[in-house]
Amino acid sequence: MSPVPHLMTMADLTAPQISRLVNHAHYLKQVSLPWLAPQSQSKKNARLRMPSQSLFNKSIALIFSKRSTRTRLSAETAAVLLGGRALFLGHEDIQLGVNETPRDTARVIGGMCQGIFARVGAHEEIEELAKYSPVPVLNALSSLWHPTQILADILTLHEHAHLFEHTPTSPPAPNKPFDTLRPLTVAYVGDSANVLHDMLVTYPRLGHKLRVASPPQPAYQCPKQVWDRVKELGCDKDIWWGSDPREAVKGADVVVTDTWISMGQEAEKEQRLKDFAGYQVTEALCRDGGAKPNWRFLHCLPRKQHEVDDEVFYGPRSLVFPEADNRKWTIMAVFDLLFGKWDLSSEKSAKSSK
Repeated sequence: MSPVPHLMTMADLTAPQISRLVNHAHYLKQVSLPWLAPQSQSKKNARLRMPSQSLFNKSIALIFSKRSTRTRLSAETAAVLLGGRALFLGHEDIQLGVNETPRDTARVIGGMCQGIFARVGAHEEIEELAKYSPVPVLNALSSLWHPTQILADILTLHEHAHLFEHTPTSPPAPNKPFDTLRPLTVAYVGDSANVLHDMLVTYPRLGHKLRVASPPQPAYQCPKQVWDRVKELGCDKDIWWGSDPREAVKGADVVVTDTWISMGQEAEKEQRLKDFAGYQVTEALCRDGGAKPNWRFLHCLPRKQHEVDDEVFYGPRSLVFPEADNRKWTIMAVFDLLFGKWDLSSEKSAKSSK
């Protein structure tokens, strides 16, 4: 029997495998959207195609020890489209962490479900689940990594590739392959947290440059465990890291930020707000720093106003809501290939896999 595949971080995938997942997400999105339209509209399209039904009669366990909006909605709705169901197991619903170890929980859930999508605290928790699970485990978020967020970001950038041309063009027609994304300069302004960590091991391998600004204190620097993966993959050559947010956005096509105060850090709020003074993403920051004239903005959400002002967040530069929508399609792609087919490691095109 084949070894059980798991996905803990984007660093576990090759660049062709990442591209395969993003392309498969785009394909599933185009196939699925007509089914979700009002019936009067969908009937006009006699060429409806079913998305992959690889989860038919299968159940996916959602082990969530942290609150979630986008990740939970994406997982539950994606599982339905793939013919299966998702079982939400919050920290108050099961014995994990109370009367049962991760090892025993992984074996019990893996004996009844065909996949585990786990949103945990310490990264060691999901590693232990994967070690003992008889079915694939996918990281929905941990202290170190957030792979499904970065997949959604990449899909969003591809879908808006026309905005990054020197002379912006019209978006591609519906049901057409998205445009090739030219090499971009992506700036991240904020804390060294799980979203950034998966950016570090992903964007340079796809041909993009990454510029990062975080406060100089040790608490906001990249953990050694993460930076070791960055260097192992050769990504460090295309990463600039400093403490000046204006310097970070120099030449940026895309500006990204994330929460400054993650769940569990509420007691540090006052100090963190002081340390991140001057890091709010604004038009002035990006203009003074020399971002590209047509720069765009991403944020994984939920957002606080001290991280980005309303002018940027709700303005024409913002791609945050298409980015949020794409959590569904990229998670659907991973569910299909990882949980449904155990075929995440293949580098062949997934488009024809139905």
